[in-house]
Amino acid sequence: MTSRPEHLDPADYEAAKQMVRSADPAVRRKVAEHPKTRPELLYFLAADAAAEVRRAIATNAGTPRQADLMLAKDREVMVRSAVAKKIARLLPELSANQAAQIEKLTVECLETLARDQASEVRGILAEALKDLPNAPHGVINTLARDVELSVCSPILLNSPILTDEDLADIILKGPVAGAMTAIASRRNVSASVADAIARSDDEAAVTALLGNSSAQVREETLDRILDQAPQHEPWHAPLVRRPRLPARAVARLASFVADGLLKVLQGRDDLDPAAARDLAEAVRQRVGKAASAGSGGADVVRGPVDFGDELAGGAAAGPEKPVERPSDRAARLFKEGKLTEAVLEGSMVEGDRAFVMAGLAELSQIPVAIIDRIIGTHAPRAVTALCWRAGLTMRFARQAQLRLAQIPPKTALNARDGTHYPMSDDEMRWQLEFFGVEAKA
Repeated sequence: MTSRPEHLDPADYEAAKQMVRSADPAVRRKVAEHPKTRPELLYFLAADAAAEVRRAIATNAGTPRQADLMLAKDREVMVRSAVAKKIARLLPELSANQAAQIEKLTVECLETLARDQASEVRGILAEALKDLPNAPHGVINTLARDVELSVCSPILLNSPILTDEDLADIILKGPVAGAMTAIASRRNVSASVADAIARSDDEAAVTALLGNSSAQVREETLDRILDQAPQHEPWHAPLVRRPRLPARAVARLASFVADGLLKVLQGRDDLDPAAARDLAEAVRQRVGKAASAGSGGADVVRGPVDFGDELAGGAAAGPEKPVERPSDRAARLFKEGKLTEAVLEGSMVEGDRAFVMAGLAELSQIPVAIIDRIIGTHAPRAVTALCWRAGLTMRFARQAQLRLAQIPPKTALNARDGTHYPMSDDEMRWQLEFFGVEAKA
């Protein structure tokens, strides 16, 4: 007497073959989820009409990869999600021999899932792959550029697969809101990536970068941040607490941070002697100015103090004439016809980077954000093309390469025949078009 299908043992091959032909999906599911089911039967059930059966196949570690690839394109999200979880879980457990045998199909499955229309599926995959050192680079790159923050953020924050070149390219192309903050929060952010973040207009990302003690921030990058810091209050606290602050940065911070943060800065015991001296002088000047404005010439108070009364008195006596912003000064000089090459070169020699960048923007009619990107590439041809567009000489372009873009002298472009630009006009237009700059009408 033949046993009813639901009473058969799926571990027995002949019984399993009978069970997969059952009209009851619960019976077929028993075969689909059994760990000893033969691969050919699992492959057969991967096309089952019942989603619950296909999902069981998707979770079974013994399912052949060809069936997984089929299920990665399944019409049901729950099936695709199950495949994503399983493959990502199995990936680090594969031996070198196993990985070599099924690598192509495994990667193809992951690539399919990384492009899934459901963010739930992509998110599951991202969470599973975010820490893996052997995850496929192409899949990680796809997930890192996802339009959903829930998908790209775990990868951008954690994945060891992403290179500095990957991260810089993602930053350059403008990722989804919040993604830049994830990059800035990575462990051991490199100097080049930190520089790219600092050049962005993302306040939250720069705040995260400054608060990331493991991030490598070069002094010139810190100077660029300090140029904009007075207008970005969220940066002040992490700047004041940033380890290994250069003396020049300490003095600049003392000129604009709030009184409470100035006390924190004074209370630091890790400042080198030069930084401590610069800070003491900045405090004396600040307090002396406030006291003089408030009382007509009070003695300067030295050491950590409460600046509230002095600054309040200064405000009551009437604010000083505000310092002209670099962008406003550049716009004014341009309008007056006084924004000359000599003025820009002098400012460049003095290290007034913000004004030089603003001046180049006025002369070239290119937004400062794009100019910052061009300079940030440290590419001799791009920087030279920018100076040409601004109507400046090749002599200035050479100095801009060396001083503004920090390009090594051996790499920087030289003038042709002593004074001429070394590239054709068409080539320089092409260099600028790469950054989205259209040719002048």
